[in-house]
Amino acid sequence: MSTFTSPSTDGRNGTTNRTMNGTMNGTKNASRHGAGNATTTETSRRPRLSGMTWLVWRQHRAAFWTIIAATVLCAAWIVYQRGQLMDFLDAYGFPAKSLDDGDKEVQQHIDAFSSVTTGLTAIPIMLGVLLGAPLLAGDLENGTSKLIAAQSVSRGRWLAAKLGLAGLVVVVSTVTLSAVFAWWWSPLKSRYPGIDWTSSGFFNTTGPVPVALTLLSVFGGAAIGVVLRRTLVAMVVTLGFTAALQAVWGHFKMSLGDIVTITSKAVSPGDPVIFPEMPRTASLLDVSYLTGSGKLLDVTTCTEAQTEEATELCMKKADIVGASMDYIPMSQMNGMQWFGASIVFALTAGVVAFLFFAGRKRLV
Repeated sequence: MSTFTSPSTDGRNGTTNRTMNGTMNGTKNASRHGAGNATTTETSRRPRLSGMTWLVWRQHRAAFWTIIAATVLCAAWIVYQRGQLMDFLDAYGFPAKSLDDGDKEVQQHIDAFSSVTTGLTAIPIMLGVLLGAPLLAGDLENGTSKLIAAQSVSRGRWLAAKLGLAGLVVVVSTVTLSAVFAWWWSPLKSRYPGIDWTSSGFFNTTGPVPVALTLLSVFGGAAIGVVLRRTLVAMVVTLGFTAALQAVWGHFKMSLGDIVTITSKAVSPGDPVIFPEMPRTASLLDVSYLTGSGKLLDVTTCTEAQTEEATELCMKKADIVGASMDYIPMSQMNGMQWFGASIVFALTAGVVAFLFFAGRKRLV
């Protein structure tokens, strides 16, 4: 739960006086001893957080520093794993030598991917619950919002500082992790079919997707906190909201791509069907038998036949002359990610608009 630390007037005056005294002393010393001490004066004037931005950072500095530290540690681990992968590929003779012959060694690195993606896919849920839900609910619950409303700072400015600083930390963290993970995965991305690029471990952790999902989770949690005004209750509800968001995203993400359909060369009814070949890294959606009239039948058709002659007779009776396959090639991955992320960004903008135009009335 976030706590409010009100900066006292004395504290501010003390800081101001020390800064002014330091500046004045630095100027005097510079005139006496030359330009050597001017560096001290310039250092004391370096940019610092102030006003509402300083207050919001101080309120949530524990959460912000935890996110930054976790991002640095995770990025460092991924960089180390990337080095291990490149050493293996160089020693293996990749790409001249196919990775299909080294499944056991390659699988070790795939397992390393899995261990990292488990944590990366949980980031939207964790930040939504631990950062988003208490972001405003904590101030509403302990009365800090009333104290701020009584000051000269407007509620809109306070809300902008809250959402802006939290959003900045989230964007920097997720962009960093998305970039380094994509860099780690890139040597195998289009060359090894053993990786399912449509899985949440790869699709949801690269490109703009993690940024979009995390921002919606955090700002959605903040909106839930404004409505419920209780931190613990808001965290529980936000947990359900973020879990539902992940489920809905996982259900509809494949509809973001354009399905490609290929059919095999037609054969005579009853002859063995040769299935068409699709790109190695493509995601297969559906396989069907194709009849002479163009009708699609399930591939389980005629599986109940006990003998080869019975199967041939069954397929001839069903008029099966070929096969059809539906798939999405990996070349559509970036387009699907940006299309889906744009929808999520639009929803996030709607949540932010609610907080500024409707939720602002509840911030007291």
